[in-house]
Amino acid sequence: MPGYDSEPFVVQREVRAVIVPAGTEVTLQPGQSGYITQALGGSFTVYVDGNLFRIAGEDAAAIGREPVKAPELPPNATEEDVRQLAWEQMRTCYDPEIPINIVELGLVYSCDVQVNEDGTRSVAVSITLTAPGCGMGEILIDDVRDKIERIPTVREARVELTFEPPWNHSMMSEAARLQTGMF
Repeated sequence: MPGYDSEPFVVQREVRAVIVPAGTEVTLQPGQSGYITQALGGSFTVYVDGNLFRIAGEDAAAIGREPVKAPELPPNATEEDVRQLAWEQMRTCYDPEIPINIVELGLVYSCDVQVNEDGTRSVAVSITLTAPGCGMGEILIDDVRDKIERIPTVREARVELTFEPPWNHSMMSEAARLQTGMF
């Protein structure tokens, strides 16, 4: 896992965390210690007291790490610029258990940008999960929404979860299939 091979940390302040893969939200307390097992896309998968948890990138300081910088758009950016940046932002969304981003996993079906009357933009995204019963579904939806809404000029990101068509291994990029041994 890039840059992190069970790197130890101590919780500096109360921090919201989500149990992996159940998706249940908990609060880690100052003084709790653990190990970072994955640090990709600005979020962290950590091992504390026998459980895996996901900590959002915006809460990085709670475990002594630097938060991720906000995305930037050039002046006079077009809808295509926003769409491309939205795809880049989604490439920073990772399944907490698989060290591959959701775009390479083939979980993002569409990303459309529309201009609002006030000049802001709305982004509509359609995603799926590797398995319908995955407890991390809402967490991934929130992660996509949050990262797209950080894009300058984006007023709203609507993220729809769909299972049509159902996800399968052939939707993964070639690189993702090679990385997971599913070719």
